[in-house]
Amino acid sequence: MTVVFIYIKNLLRILPLLVLLGACAKQKKVFQSDCNSSKDYKKISFTELASHIEKYDKQYVEVSGKYKEGNEQSALFNDSLFSSHALHNAIWVDFSQDCPLYLPGTHIGLFTYNDGQFIRMNKRKVTIRGVVDASDKGHLKQYRGTIDRVSFIEL
Repeated sequence: MTVVFIYIKNLLRILPLLVLLGACAKQKKVFQSDCNSSKDYKKISFTELASHIEKYDKQYVEVSGKYKEGNEQSALFNDSLFSSHALHNAIWVDFSQDCPLYLPGTHIGLFTYNDGQFIRMNKRKVTIRGVVDASDKGHLKQYRGTIDRVSFIEL
């Protein structure tokens, strides 16, 4: 009985800390576009898409991975620690001006300068929806293919 009491007492001490840490965690942000709103998206793993990109050509997909941006780079990589992160295993991401992405109910765009900064996406896990173009190999034809007309991104 004493052991149970000590356990509960210690648990009650750390519970407020756990709640505080959970409140401080980054909340996910979802940016959407009206593009392709009538389309059904097939949810697939990054590995499946990268391994069989021709199978998904011209299809609307939802896929997750680690997004990396930089000088002449806009790509989705496998976020697994056990996979190759070389460019030829990544998928180019082509954000289209025809599909502007906004936080729902606001005028805050994904690429809008807001509150003194831009939205930080680099090296973050994201989920995106778009159409696959297996023939477009991205910048300098270094990638597996492209996800074009991105109409949804969760980061």
